[in-house]
Amino acid sequence: MFPEDTDRKNLPYWRRVVRLAALCHDIGHLPFSHAAEHDLLPDGWSHEQMSRQLILSDNLSGLFKEIKVDAEDVAKVAVGFGKEKDVPLPWENILADIIVGDAFGVDRMDYLLRDSLHVGVPYGNFGHHRLIDTLRILPSSPPDEDSSREISLGVELGGLQSAEALLMARYFMFSQVYFHRVRMIYDQHLIDFLKDWLEDGQFSTDTSSHLLMTDNEVTAGILSAARNTRNLGHKWAKRLASREHFRVLYSRPPQNTERDPEATVRATGAAVRVKRAAEEQYGPSKIRYAQRNDKGGVVDFPVLMDNDSVASSKAVSEVLGQLPGINKEYVYVDKDILNEAKKWLKENLDQLLEMESEEGKNDETATEGSTDFRDAGQDD
Repeated sequence: MFPEDTDRKNLPYWRRVVRLAALCHDIGHLPFSHAAEHDLLPDGWSHEQMSRQLILSDNLSGLFKEIKVDAEDVAKVAVGFGKEKDVPLPWENILADIIVGDAFGVDRMDYLLRDSLHVGVPYGNFGHHRLIDTLRILPSSPPDEDSSREISLGVELGGLQSAEALLMARYFMFSQVYFHRVRMIYDQHLIDFLKDWLEDGQFSTDTSSHLLMTDNEVTAGILSAARNTRNLGHKWAKRLASREHFRVLYSRPPQNTERDPEATVRATGAAVRVKRAAEEQYGPSKIRYAQRNDKGGVVDFPVLMDNDSVASSKAVSEVLGQLPGINKEYVYVDKDILNEAKKWLKENLDQLLEMESEEGKNDETATEGSTDFRDAGQDD
Protein backbone atom coordinates (compact mmCIF):
# COMPACT_ATOMS: atom_id res chain seq x y z
CA MET A 1 0.00 0.00 0.00
CA PHE A 2 2.78 2.46 0.89
CA PRO A 3 5.74 3.36 -1.35
CA GLU A 4 9.06 1.95 -0.31
CA ASP A 5 11.41 4.04 -2.41
CA THR A 6 12.24 6.59 0.31
CA ASP A 7 13.02 6.52 4.01
CA ARG A 8 10.72 9.46 4.72
CA LYS A 9 7.48 8.16 3.32
CA ASN A 10 7.24 4.99 5.40
CA LEU A 11 4.57 3.62 7.68
CA PRO A 12 5.72 5.34 10.92
CA TYR A 13 5.96 8.64 9.05
CA TRP A 14 2.44 8.45 7.65
CA ARG A 15 1.10 7.34 11.03
CA ARG A 16 2.37 10.66 12.42
CA VAL A 17 0.85 12.51 9.46
CA VAL A 18 -2.58 10.97 10.05
CA ARG A 19 -2.49 11.77 13.76
CA LEU A 20 -1.50 15.38 13.11
CA ALA A 21 -4.11 15.69 10.37
CA ALA A 22 -6.80 14.49 12.78
CA LEU A 23 -5.76 17.14 15.30
CA CYS A 24 -5.66 19.91 12.66
CA HIS A 25 -8.71 18.99 10.58
CA ASP A 26 -11.10 21.52 12.14
CA ILE A 27 -8.76 24.35 13.13
CA GLY A 28 -10.14 26.47 10.29
CA HIS A 29 -13.67 26.55 11.71
CA LEU A 30 -15.20 29.93 12.47
CA PRO A 31 -16.72 30.68 15.88
CA PHE A 32 -19.83 28.56 16.34
CA SER A 33 -18.67 26.16 13.63
CA HIS A 34 -20.80 26.02 10.46
CA ALA A 35 -23.44 28.53 11.55
CA ALA A 36 -22.14 31.49 9.57
CA GLU A 37 -19.55 30.01 7.25
CA HIS A 38 -21.47 30.39 4.00
CA ASP A 39 -22.50 33.98 4.72
CA LEU A 40 -19.53 35.55 6.46
CA LEU A 41 -16.44 34.40 4.57
CA PRO A 42 -15.29 36.00 1.30
CA ASP A 43 -16.38 34.26 -1.89
CA GLY A 44 -14.48 31.07 -2.54
CA TRP A 45 -13.43 30.56 1.09
CA SER A 46 -14.42 27.71 3.39
CA HIS A 47 -13.27 26.35 6.73
CA GLU A 48 -11.30 23.65 4.89
CA GLN A 49 -9.30 26.34 3.11
CA MET A 50 -8.72 28.10 6.41
CA SER A 51 -7.51 24.81 7.93
CA ARG A 52 -5.10 24.31 5.04
CA GLN A 53 -3.80 27.87 5.33
CA LEU A 54 -3.20 27.48 9.06
CA ILE A 55 -1.43 24.12 8.64
CA LEU A 56 0.92 25.67 6.06
CA SER A 57 1.48 28.83 8.13
CA ASP A 58 4.92 29.53 9.58
CA ASN A 59 3.88 28.61 13.11
CA LEU A 60 2.58 25.12 12.35
CA SER A 61 4.81 24.23 9.41
CA GLY A 62 7.82 25.12 11.53
CA LEU A 63 6.59 22.87 14.30
CA PHE A 64 6.02 20.03 11.86
CA LYS A 65 9.51 20.51 10.45
CA GLU A 66 10.98 19.99 13.91
CA ILE A 67 9.44 16.52 14.06
CA LYS A 68 10.37 15.82 10.42
CA VAL A 69 6.86 15.96 8.99
CA ASP A 70 5.98 17.80 5.79
CA ALA A 71 3.15 20.31 6.37
CA GLU A 72 1.87 19.69 2.82
CA ASP A 73 1.32 16.02 3.67
CA VAL A 74 -0.61 16.98 6.81
CA ALA A 75 -2.74 19.46 4.84
CA LYS A 76 -3.61 16.91 2.14
CA VAL A 77 -4.75 14.32 4.65
CA ALA A 78 -6.50 16.82 6.96
CA VAL A 79 -8.80 18.43 4.38
CA GLY A 80 -8.87 15.83 1.61
CA PHE A 81 -8.27 16.19 -2.09
CA GLY A 82 -11.61 17.53 -3.29
CA LYS A 83 -10.19 20.94 -4.13
CA GLU A 84 -6.57 19.98 -4.68
CA LYS A 85 -4.98 20.27 -8.12
CA ASP A 86 -2.73 17.24 -7.67
CA VAL A 87 -4.25 13.83 -8.28
CA PRO A 88 -3.65 11.77 -5.11
CA LEU A 89 -2.03 8.37 -5.09
CA PRO A 90 -4.35 5.54 -3.95
CA TRP A 91 -2.74 5.24 -0.54
CA GLU A 92 -2.97 9.03 -0.01
CA ASN A 93 -6.69 8.83 -0.72
CA ILE A 94 -7.06 6.10 1.90
CA LEU A 95 -5.35 8.23 4.54
CA ALA A 96 -7.57 11.22 3.74
CA ASP A 97 -10.65 8.97 3.88
CA ILE A 98 -9.69 7.96 7.42
CA ILE A 99 -10.16 11.61 8.42
CA VAL A 100 -12.75 13.10 6.06
CA GLY A 101 -14.31 10.17 4.19
CA ASP A 102 -18.04 10.34 3.47
CA ALA A 103 -18.57 6.80 4.69
CA PHE A 104 -16.15 6.14 7.55
CA GLY A 105 -14.27 9.38 8.24
CA VAL A 106 -13.42 9.77 11.93
CA ASP A 107 -14.59 13.38 11.75
CA ARG A 108 -18.13 12.14 11.09
CA MET A 109 -17.93 9.42 13.75
CA ASP A 110 -16.65 11.91 16.29
CA TYR A 111 -19.19 14.69 15.81
CA LEU A 112 -22.14 12.29 15.81
CA LEU A 113 -21.13 10.61 19.07
CA ARG A 114 -19.99 13.82 20.76
CA ASP A 115 -22.96 15.95 19.73
CA SER A 116 -25.40 13.19 20.69
CA LEU A 117 -23.84 13.04 24.16
CA HIS A 118 -23.80 16.78 24.79
CA VAL A 119 -27.24 17.47 23.32
CA GLY A 120 -28.65 14.60 25.37
CA VAL A 121 -30.30 12.63 22.57
CA PRO A 122 -29.74 9.00 21.51
CA TYR A 123 -29.94 9.58 17.75
CA GLY A 124 -26.20 9.83 17.09
CA ASN A 125 -25.16 6.59 18.77
CA PHE A 126 -23.98 3.58 16.79
CA GLY A 127 -21.66 0.61 17.33
CA HIS A 128 -18.42 2.40 16.50
CA HIS A 129 -16.14 -0.21 18.10
CA ARG A 130 -17.63 -2.97 15.95
CA LEU A 131 -17.43 -0.76 12.87
CA ILE A 132 -13.76 0.08 13.43
CA ASP A 133 -12.93 -3.59 14.02
CA THR A 134 -14.43 -4.57 10.67
CA LEU A 135 -12.97 -1.78 8.51
CA ARG A 136 -10.84 -3.05 5.64
CA ILE A 137 -8.96 -1.61 2.66
CA LEU A 138 -10.72 -3.10 -0.36
CA PRO A 139 -11.07 -2.65 -4.11
CA SER A 140 -13.66 0.05 -4.64
CA SER A 141 -15.44 -1.87 -7.40
CA PRO A 142 -16.05 -5.51 -8.40
CA PRO A 143 -13.47 -7.11 -10.70
CA ASP A 144 -13.70 -6.43 -14.42
CA GLU A 145 -11.42 -6.35 -17.42
CA ASP A 146 -9.46 -3.47 -15.88
CA SER A 147 -7.09 -4.96 -13.34
CA SER A 148 -5.99 -1.56 -11.99
CA ARG A 149 -8.92 -1.08 -9.63
CA GLU A 150 -8.89 1.72 -7.09
CA ILE A 151 -8.92 0.94 -3.39
CA SER A 152 -11.01 2.49 -0.64
CA LEU A 153 -12.20 1.94 2.90
CA GLY A 154 -14.85 -0.74 3.22
CA VAL A 155 -16.14 -3.24 5.75
CA GLU A 156 -16.44 -6.94 6.26
CA LEU A 157 -19.95 -8.27 5.83
CA GLY A 158 -20.24 -8.64 9.60
CA GLY A 159 -19.75 -4.90 10.02
CA LEU A 160 -22.38 -3.84 7.49
CA GLN A 161 -25.05 -3.29 10.14
CA SER A 162 -22.67 -1.02 12.08
CA ALA A 163 -22.04 0.96 8.89
CA GLU A 164 -25.80 1.23 8.31
CA ALA A 165 -26.23 2.40 11.91
CA LEU A 166 -23.61 5.13 11.36
CA LEU A 167 -25.39 6.51 8.30
CA MET A 168 -28.80 6.24 9.97
CA ALA A 169 -27.41 8.08 13.01
CA ARG A 170 -26.28 10.85 10.69
CA TYR A 171 -29.73 11.07 9.12
CA PHE A 172 -31.47 11.31 12.49
CA MET A 173 -29.03 13.88 13.88
CA PHE A 174 -29.43 16.11 10.84
CA SER A 175 -33.21 15.86 10.76
CA GLN A 176 -33.74 16.15 14.54
CA VAL A 177 -30.85 18.31 15.75
CA TYR A 178 -28.74 20.10 13.14
CA PHE A 179 -31.75 21.11 11.03
CA HIS A 180 -34.11 21.75 13.95
CA ARG A 181 -36.32 24.79 13.35
CA VAL A 182 -35.10 26.62 16.49
CA ARG A 183 -31.45 25.89 15.72
CA MET A 184 -31.96 27.30 12.21
CA ILE A 185 -33.44 30.61 13.35
CA TYR A 186 -30.71 31.10 15.94
CA ASP A 187 -28.15 30.54 13.19
CA GLN A 188 -29.89 33.27 11.22
CA HIS A 189 -30.01 35.67 14.19
CA LEU A 190 -26.29 35.00 14.76
CA ILE A 191 -25.56 35.81 11.11
CA ASP A 192 -27.59 39.04 11.38
CA PHE A 193 -25.63 40.03 14.50
CA LEU A 194 -22.23 39.24 13.01
CA LYS A 195 -22.95 41.16 9.81
CA ASP A 196 -23.51 44.27 11.95
CA TRP A 197 -20.76 43.57 14.50
CA LEU A 198 -17.81 42.40 12.38
CA GLU A 199 -15.66 44.83 10.45
CA ASP A 200 -16.93 44.89 6.86
CA GLY A 201 -19.54 42.31 7.90
CA GLN A 202 -17.22 39.34 7.35
CA PHE A 203 -14.65 37.23 9.16
CA SER A 204 -11.04 37.83 8.23
CA THR A 205 -9.11 35.14 6.37
CA ASP A 206 -5.84 36.36 7.87
CA THR A 207 -4.49 33.53 10.03
CA SER A 208 -3.56 35.74 13.01
CA SER A 209 -6.97 37.40 13.04
CA HIS A 210 -8.70 34.04 12.66
CA LEU A 211 -6.94 32.62 15.71
CA LEU A 212 -7.92 35.63 17.83
CA MET A 213 -11.63 35.30 17.02
CA THR A 214 -13.13 32.43 19.03
CA ASP A 215 -16.52 31.55 20.49
CA ASN A 216 -15.52 33.49 23.62
CA GLU A 217 -14.96 36.76 21.75
CA VAL A 218 -18.26 36.45 19.87
CA THR A 219 -20.18 35.50 23.03
CA ALA A 220 -18.71 38.49 24.87
CA GLY A 221 -19.65 40.70 21.92
CA ILE A 222 -23.22 39.41 21.97
CA LEU A 223 -23.61 40.05 25.71
CA SER A 224 -22.08 43.51 25.45
CA ALA A 225 -24.24 44.49 22.48
CA ALA A 226 -27.38 43.10 24.12
CA ARG A 227 -26.89 45.40 27.13
CA ASN A 228 -26.27 48.60 25.20
CA THR A 229 -28.69 49.92 22.61
CA ARG A 230 -25.91 51.94 20.97
CA ASN A 231 -23.72 48.91 20.24
CA LEU A 232 -23.58 47.48 16.73
CA GLY A 233 -25.93 44.57 16.30
CA HIS A 234 -27.89 45.35 19.48
CA LYS A 235 -31.31 44.17 18.31
CA TRP A 236 -29.99 40.81 17.14
CA ALA A 237 -27.75 40.37 20.18
CA LYS A 238 -30.76 40.97 22.43
CA ARG A 239 -32.70 38.25 20.66
CA LEU A 240 -29.80 35.82 21.09
CA ALA A 241 -29.17 36.67 24.74
CA SER A 242 -32.82 36.83 25.80
CA ARG A 243 -34.22 33.94 23.73
CA GLU A 244 -36.49 36.26 21.79
CA HIS A 245 -36.14 34.42 18.50
CA PHE A 246 -38.53 34.67 15.58
CA ARG A 247 -41.18 31.94 15.39
CA VAL A 248 -42.17 29.67 12.52
CA LEU A 249 -44.87 31.11 10.29
CA TYR A 250 -44.65 28.56 7.47
CA SER A 251 -42.72 25.34 6.87
CA ARG A 252 -42.28 23.42 3.66
CA PRO A 253 -44.36 20.21 3.50
CA PRO A 254 -42.25 17.06 3.87
CA GLN A 255 -41.35 15.66 0.46
CA ASN A 256 -39.11 12.89 -0.77
CA THR A 257 -36.78 14.91 -2.98
CA GLU A 258 -35.47 11.83 -4.76
CA ARG A 259 -38.84 10.39 -5.74
CA ASP A 260 -40.70 13.62 -6.45
CA PRO A 261 -38.33 16.38 -7.64
CA GLU A 262 -41.25 18.39 -9.04
CA ALA A 263 -42.80 18.48 -5.57
CA THR A 264 -39.50 19.87 -4.30
CA VAL A 265 -39.68 22.72 -6.81
CA ARG A 266 -43.26 23.47 -5.87
CA ALA A 267 -42.50 23.37 -2.16
CA THR A 268 -39.54 25.70 -2.49
CA GLY A 269 -41.49 28.10 -4.68
CA ALA A 270 -44.32 28.18 -2.14
CA ALA A 271 -42.02 29.01 0.77
CA VAL A 272 -40.33 31.79 -1.18
CA ARG A 273 -43.72 33.25 -2.17
CA VAL A 274 -44.86 33.16 1.46
CA LYS A 275 -41.64 34.92 2.46
CA ARG A 276 -42.06 37.64 -0.15
CA ALA A 277 -45.72 38.19 0.60
CA ALA A 278 -45.02 38.36 4.34
CA GLU A 279 -42.24 40.90 3.75
CA GLU A 280 -44.63 43.05 1.74
CA GLN A 281 -47.23 42.76 4.49
CA TYR A 282 -45.01 43.32 7.55
CA GLY A 283 -41.65 44.57 6.26
CA PRO A 284 -38.38 42.67 5.66
CA SER A 285 -37.08 43.30 9.18
CA LYS A 286 -39.94 41.22 10.64
CA ILE A 287 -39.40 38.18 8.41
CA ARG A 288 -36.60 35.66 8.10
CA TYR A 289 -36.18 32.69 5.75
CA ALA A 290 -33.92 29.66 6.23
CA GLN A 291 -33.30 26.54 4.20
CA ARG A 292 -31.03 23.62 4.97
CA ASN A 293 -30.61 20.53 2.84
CA ASP A 294 -28.67 17.32 2.88
CA LYS A 295 -28.57 14.92 -0.06
CA GLY A 296 -28.89 11.87 2.14
CA GLY A 297 -26.86 9.09 3.64
CA VAL A 298 -26.54 6.84 0.59
CA VAL A 299 -22.79 6.22 0.32
CA ASP A 300 -21.35 3.45 -1.80
CA PHE A 301 -18.50 1.51 -0.24
CA PRO A 302 -17.05 -1.99 -0.78
CA VAL A 303 -18.14 -4.92 1.38
CA LEU A 304 -15.97 -8.00 1.86
CA MET A 305 -18.29 -10.99 1.53
CA ASP A 306 -17.90 -14.33 3.33
CA ASN A 307 -16.54 -15.97 0.15
CA ASP A 308 -13.82 -13.27 -0.09
CA SER A 309 -15.49 -11.55 -3.03
CA VAL A 310 -16.11 -7.78 -2.90
CA ALA A 311 -19.55 -6.28 -3.48
CA SER A 312 -21.03 -2.80 -3.49
CA SER A 313 -22.85 -1.73 -0.32
CA LYS A 314 -25.72 -0.56 -2.53
CA ALA A 315 -26.16 -4.13 -3.77
CA VAL A 316 -25.84 -5.75 -0.35
CA SER A 317 -27.68 -3.38 1.98
CA GLU A 318 -31.46 -3.08 1.94
CA VAL A 319 -31.28 -0.16 4.38
CA LEU A 320 -28.93 2.39 2.83
CA GLY A 321 -30.95 2.93 -0.31
CA GLN A 322 -34.01 3.81 1.77
CA LEU A 323 -32.45 6.77 3.59
CA PRO A 324 -34.12 9.89 2.18
CA GLY A 325 -32.60 13.29 1.60
CA ILE A 326 -33.44 16.07 4.03
CA ASN A 327 -34.76 19.48 2.99
CA LYS A 328 -35.95 21.82 5.73
CA GLU A 329 -37.35 25.21 4.82
CA TYR A 330 -38.98 27.78 7.10
CA VAL A 331 -40.38 31.26 7.00
CA TYR A 332 -40.10 32.96 10.39
CA VAL A 333 -41.82 36.01 11.80
CA ASP A 334 -41.21 38.32 14.75
CA LYS A 335 -43.00 36.76 17.71
CA ASP A 336 -44.70 40.09 18.52
CA ILE A 337 -46.84 39.75 15.40
CA LEU A 338 -47.03 35.96 15.28
CA ASN A 339 -50.76 35.62 15.93
CA GLU A 340 -51.63 38.36 13.47
CA ALA A 341 -49.33 36.86 10.86
CA LYS A 342 -50.82 33.39 11.33
CA LYS A 343 -54.29 34.77 10.73
CA TRP A 344 -53.08 36.63 7.65
CA LEU A 345 -51.37 33.51 6.27
CA LYS A 346 -54.44 31.35 6.87
CA GLU A 347 -56.49 33.77 4.80
CA ASN A 348 -53.94 33.99 1.97
CA LEU A 349 -52.11 30.64 1.89
CA ASP A 350 -54.37 28.94 -0.67
CA GLN A 351 -53.87 31.83 -3.06
CA LEU A 352 -50.10 31.77 -2.56
CA LEU A 353 -49.92 28.01 -3.12
CA GLU A 354 -51.96 28.25 -6.31
CA MET A 355 -49.54 30.69 -7.92
CA GLU A 356 -47.55 29.42 -10.86
CA SER A 357 -44.74 27.22 -9.49
CA GLU A 358 -42.49 28.24 -12.38
CA GLU A 359 -41.67 31.37 -10.38
CA GLY A 360 -39.60 29.33 -7.97
CA LYS A 361 -37.67 27.24 -10.51
CA ASN A 362 -35.13 29.82 -11.63
CA ASP A 363 -35.34 32.15 -8.66
CA GLU A 364 -32.02 32.80 -6.97
CA THR A 365 -33.73 33.72 -3.71
CA ALA A 366 -34.96 30.15 -3.42
CA THR A 367 -31.53 29.26 -2.07
CA GLU A 368 -30.80 32.29 0.11
CA GLY A 369 -29.93 31.17 3.61
CA SER A 370 -29.29 27.67 2.29
CA THR A 371 -26.59 25.44 3.66
CA ASP A 372 -25.58 21.91 2.69
CA PHE A 373 -23.28 21.76 6.83
CA ARG A 374 -37.80 22.98 11.25
CA ASP A 375 -43.39 22.59 12.01
CA ALA A 376 -45.63 25.42 11.06
CA GLY A 377 -47.58 27.04 13.87
CA GLN A 378 -45.52 25.56 16.72
CA ASP A 379 -44.17 28.06 19.25
CA ASP A 380 -40.77 27.16 20.70
